[in-house]
Amino acid sequence: MVDARPISSFVDGESIYSSGERAGQAYRVEFGAVRVYRVLANGRRQILAFHFGGSWFGLQNESQHRSTAEAIGVTGVKSINLQENPHAWQGLLPAVLENFLSSQEHQLVIGRQSAVERVAAFLLEMSQHSAHSHRFELFMPRMDVADYLGLTIETVSRSLTKLKNKGIIRLHGARGIEIVEYGVLQRLCL
Repeated sequence: MVDARPISSFVDGESIYSSGERAGQAYRVEFGAVRVYRVLANGRRQILAFHFGGSWFGLQNESQHRSTAEAIGVTGVKSINLQENPHAWQGLLPAVLENFLSSQEHQLVIGRQSAVERVAAFLLEMSQHSAHSHRFELFMPRMDVADYLGLTIETVSRSLTKLKNKGIIRLHGARGIEIVEYGVLQRLCL
């Protein structure tokens, strides 16, 4: 359905669509990653979701986008016009449901009491996006992690350091993560 369309390439921070723009397209990440966010009344950015290769985003039944989608690093995206292809919605139902479930999980993460619990849940989520690998590189900078988890960048850094000092994870450079004690990390999220 969407494979006949060319891949549009975006550089880091480039907008794929912006809040208030006309909606009506569905997008699929071919490579790289995308952050979807809203700017709150106080000016703070809240990241609603990250999307990786094979993931659909921008699926909505409104005339205007309520959020902004930006590339993280070099990213390739294909799109399909839902007005021109009204039957495409039927094929996108699994993606809509997956996005809904991801939003529910994100709400559970945000609702956690402890910053360490939020960071632990985030690391498990990123491990899942890396084929359940215990060692992976984060696509996004720590500021994005903070805006996704509703924390400050300093709190994210302190939480990562606490997990590292307890021997639960190892840090490799600015974005490299190795989960040493996967079960312990999981128990932090229960």
